[in-house]
Amino acid sequence: MERRLAIRNIVMTAAACLLPDLSAQDQDFVIHSDVRLVLLDVSVKDPDGSFVEGLSQSNFEVYENNVRQTISTFSNNDLPFTVGLLVDASRSMAPKRNDVLAAAGLFIAESNPRDELFVLNFNDTVKRGLPDGVLFSDDMAQLRAALSRARPQGMTALNDAVVEGLKQLELGRREKKGLIVVSDGGDNASHCTRQQMLDMVEGSIATIYTIGLFETGDPDRDPGILKRLAKVSGGVASFPADAGQMREVCRAIAKDMRTRYTIGYVPAARGGSLRRIRVHVSAPGHSKFQTLSRTTYRYVDTQNQAHQ
Repeated sequence: MERRLAIRNIVMTAAACLLPDLSAQDQDFVIHSDVRLVLLDVSVKDPDGSFVEGLSQSNFEVYENNVRQTISTFSNNDLPFTVGLLVDASRSMAPKRNDVLAAAGLFIAESNPRDELFVLNFNDTVKRGLPDGVLFSDDMAQLRAALSRARPQGMTALNDAVVEGLKQLELGRREKKGLIVVSDGGDNASHCTRQQMLDMVEGSIATIYTIGLFETGDPDRDPGILKRLAKVSGGVASFPADAGQMREVCRAIAKDMRTRYTIGYVPAARGGSLRRIRVHVSAPGHSKFQTLSRTTYRYVDTQNQAHQ
């Protein structure tokens, strides 16, 4: 019997929150294997904040629940991502709309040319930005048009947008997955609860970068959830103060994604569902490195579930 890769596939039961089901054609993209694999994207910086490149597998140690793991997959190349741009198009984001579009366009321009991208615009509902029948694109003009399709109006369905983004990531052909969420963090329109959304984040390998845009005292602001999404998934939460900083943040995200190391290991079948991960990096003659990677994931043994 096949075993679903526990951390490489969304826990779909958590997505039963009145969002559109995947079509039969989409279901063909679900990956199955007889080997479980936890795949981590790891960012390494020196004490000055500069990216550290050129490390080898021997420089890395990975611990799951404080038990050292045997690394079975390693890459230090600029591997392509499947990336979703989730852009808040609620009424509260209207004054910032042009800056958001410009910065997102900059990210697209500086991404790996082999990345496959998609756009979800969200307010009261979540809407795909690309034309019908087009799941992913690497065409800049098409992606810019996708970003511009929504008009700022209504409320904010942030939870639903993250869930839809994670579901669409799993249809992608790239091993590495990432979401970039641009929002004020408030949610007042989702069908999915925050916990359902976070459960899906823990069941995914996606690295999530969040960009919080709001004014001081903004009643819709919720920086806490944006920080939590980034921390759990190993991404970065940024809160630019103005349009110029917004562009620099998007440029930094593109750089971070292209310089991350990819590390994989096969976890033990026992040890509880919520697993905690710690990555340690060292090299002779170097001071302490700063590392950033996923800190938890939710292990699901679907084979045992099938027998219960």
